Amino acid sequence: MRISEHWLSEWVGLPDSTRELADRLTMAGLEVDAVESAAPEFSGVVVGEIIDCAPHPDAERLSVCTVADGTDEPKTVVCGAPNAATGLRAPFAQVGARLPEGMKIKATRLRGVKSHGMLCAAKELGLSEESAGLMPLPTDAPVGADLREWMDLDDAVIDIELTPNRSDCLSMQGVAREVGVLTGQAVTRPTIEPVAPVHESTLPIELEKPAACPRYCGRVIHGINPRAATPLWLAERLRRAGIRPLSLTVDITNYLMLELGQPMHAFDRATLSGGIRVRGAAEGESLALLNGETVDLTAGTLVIADHDKPVAIAGVMGGQATAVSDTTVDIFLESAFFAPSALAGCARQYGLHTDSSHRFERGVDPQRCVEAIERATALLCAHAGGEPGPVSESVEVAHLPTTPAVSVRPSRVNAVLGTAIEAETMQQMLTRLGMPSLVDGEALHVTAPSWRFDIAREVDLIEEIARIHGYDRLPSRRSALPARIPAEAESRVALGRLRALLVDRGYHEAITYSFVPADLDAQLDPDHTAPALANPLSADMAVMRTSLWPGLIRALAHNRNRQMSRVRLFETGLRFRGALPDLEQTPGIAGVITGPAAPKHWDHTERPVDFFDIKGDVEALLAMLGADRDCRFESTSHPALHPGQSARILCDDVPCGWVGALHPATARQLDLDGAVYVFEIDQTVFSARALPAFAPLSRYPSIRRDLAIVVDESVSADAVRDVIAAAAGEALESVELFDVYRGKGVSDGCKSLAMGLILQDNSRTLTDQDVEAVMTAVMRALSDTLDAGLRE
Repeated sequence: MRISEHWLSEWVGLPDSTRELADRLTMAGLEVDAVESAAPEFSGVVVGEIIDCAPHPDAERLSVCTVADGTDEPKTVVCGAPNAATGLRAPFAQVGARLPEGMKIKATRLRGVKSHGMLCAAKELGLSEESAGLMPLPTDAPVGADLREWMDLDDAVIDIELTPNRSDCLSMQGVAREVGVLTGQAVTRPTIEPVAPVHESTLPIELEKPAACPRYCGRVIHGINPRAATPLWLAERLRRAGIRPLSLTVDITNYLMLELGQPMHAFDRATLSGGIRVRGAAEGESLALLNGETVDLTAGTLVIADHDKPVAIAGVMGGQATAVSDTTVDIFLESAFFAPSALAGCARQYGLHTDSSHRFERGVDPQRCVEAIERATALLCAHAGGEPGPVSESVEVAHLPTTPAVSVRPSRVNAVLGTAIEAETMQQMLTRLGMPSLVDGEALHVTAPSWRFDIAREVDLIEEIARIHGYDRLPSRRSALPARIPAEAESRVALGRLRALLVDRGYHEAITYSFVPADLDAQLDPDHTAPALANPLSADMAVMRTSLWPGLIRALAHNRNRQMSRVRLFETGLRFRGALPDLEQTPGIAGVITGPAAPKHWDHTERPVDFFDIKGDVEALLAMLGADRDCRFESTSHPALHPGQSARILCDDVPCGWVGALHPATARQLDLDGAVYVFEIDQTVFSARALPAFAPLSRYPSIRRDLAIVVDESVSADAVRDVIAAAAGEALESVELFDVYRGKGVSDGCKSLAMGLILQDNSRTLTDQDVEAVMTAVMRALSDTLDAGLRE
C-alpha cells in the first residue's frame, strides 16, 4: 500500500518528520518498505500558459508558441506536441532549468526559430511512463508558480508492506486510524452526505449465493459527460498510489478503493440486460475481461451477471463488453461485500491479481458499501454531471460477518508483556482503535469493529495493546525461573547425529516444500492418501506430502537439469497422512542419489552408483541403533521402486522404511537419465537405540570354520544366517558372508554362499569334537530348513 504523506495529513495530524512517521508505523506492525519522493528531482519548471500558437514556418510538425511564465516578457518556444494550443496551461521549463536525469535547458535555435525554454510532457518530468503530448494543467493554475511547489511534488510516498491479517490498512482511512491511535490525534474523515436521487431508475439485484455475497449495492446514474477530465488532484493521488489514471469514472472507483478501502466497479448501463444476478458460473461460460484476455469460467466461480450473461468475475475484474467507454452516458455503479473464503484463490485460478481481489481475499468492511456509493456519486456528479437514481441494496443479514465480543484481562496483558500499563490506559488504546470497552470486574469487554477481521481472542487484544504501547518500549527481562536443561534420553539418537553422518558420507541436506503435486505424490506413495489443500498456491502445491521422496526427486531433477551429474541429497521432515481431524504427522529421514559413486579422480575408474551404495548408507544409519537391534532388509516390491531392486527395511521385525531404485517409468516422466536410488526411514526408529554395555572377553581361543553351501536363488543370506545362529547355539560368536558364487559347478537357479563361523566359549577351549558337533547341527538345520547342501 503506497501512502501519500500529503494526502494522509488531510486525515490526521502527523509527526514532525517523515522518518519518525515511518518508524512509528513500522513499530506498530505496519512495516514501511520504502520512502520515496512523489516525483524525481527537477528545478526551474513553472506553470506556463500558451497565449499564442502558430505553425512553424519551416516544419510541419512543429509549432511556435508564445508562453507566459509569470515574468515581464513572454517567451518564444518551439514545440512539437500535438496538443499545443492557445490557452493551454502546461509545465514550462525555463532557460537554466534542470530536468530529471540531469538535462539542462538552454536557449537554442530550431529550424531557424530561437526557442527560449521547453514546454513539458508528464513523461519528461518523470510523472508518467507514457505521454501523448503536453501535460495539461487546470485553467486556474497560477501562471508563473513553481510547478514542484504548486503540485506538492516534494510529497513523500510511503510504501507499507502489510501482513494478510491487516486488510483494514489497505486504505487511507485505515492508515489514518492507525496514525491517529499512535499519535493521539483526531482523525478527520471527509463528510459523506447521501446524494438525493433525481429519477427512479434502478436495476433489480438477486443474490443467488448469499453466503459468498451477502451484500450488493448499486446505483444508476444517467447523463454523465463521458469525456469529462479527471481533476489533477485526483489523478495525482492515484499516480502516487501506483495506479495509472484512465478515465474519470474508472478513476473515481479506484480513488474510493484507496480512500475507504471499498473496491467498486462501473458498468455501461446500456450493455446490461435485465437486472444483476450474483451467481455461480455455469459450465461452458466464458468472459472477455478488461485486460483483453478471454477466460473459460470454472463452474461455480462467483460472477456478476445480468439476465443473459456473466459481466464480471466477482471481486476480481470486470468484462470488456460492459466496460465504461468514452461514449458511455449512463452507468451502473456497484459496491459489494464478498466473503474472503469465497474469493480465496479465485484470481490466481485465472492467472490474475488485481487491487480489488487483493482486498476482498483479505477482508473488506461489510458496512461501507452504501457509503462508498454515495461518496462516488458525489464526486462523479461534481465533475461529470449526471442524474443519480436511488441506491439499490440487496442484503442477507444472516450471512454477514458478525463482530465477536472479546474480553481481555489487564493483569494478563501485563503478565504476558512484562509491563505495568494501567487498565485505564488500555481502555483508551482500545477506544482509539474503534473498540470501546466495558469494565466488568478484572476484565475489559470489547466488540471488534466491522473492519477488523483478525480480532477474535484475548491474545489478539494483547497484541493490539503491545503494538500501540510500542514494541520497542516493552521491557527486556530475564526469566524469573531458573533455566533448566531438560534431560534427554541416552537411548535416543539425536537428529543432528543422523544429519552429520549423511553429510560425512557425501550427502547435502535439502529443505523442500511440504506442498507437492498430487499426481507425483500418488505415483511415489500410492498406499497413502495425501491431504488436499483447500487453497493451494499453485497446481504444483496441491497436496501435503505423504512421503519425502517427491520433494527430493524434484530437487534432484532441478540439479540434473543444471548439469550436476553427481547428486546426493537427504531431507528430514514431517509426512502428512490421512485426513482431518485424524491427520497423522510422522517424522522421516530420506535420501536420493544418482550419478558416479565417487567424484572424478585420476586414481580410479568412474562407476555409477548402484543399489549397494545406498544400502550401505542406510546400514550406516541403522548401525547407530547398536548391535542389539535387529535391522535387516527384506526383498519385496514397492509401486514406486524398480522391481528386483527394492527392499523393505525392518527393525526388530517391524517395517520402518524402504530402499531401492526409482521405477524407470517415473524416471522417464521426470526426464531423469541414469539410475536413481532412494531411501526413506521413520525417524521414530531412532528414539530407542541399544545402549552399549560391557561384556567380558573370553580368555580361550576362537575357532573359525567356513561353509560353502548351495541354496536356491530366492534364499537370502539373512535367512541362512538366522538358521546358522539358531542351530549353533551359544558357541557361535559371529557369522559373516564372505563370498557369493554363481556359475560353473552350481546348478541353474541356485547360488553358492560362503559363510564364516567364529566359535568360542567363555569357560573352556572348544575341542574338535565340540566344533564338529556344532557344524553337523548347522548343516542338518540348513538342509532341513532351506534344502541347502555343501558345495562340491
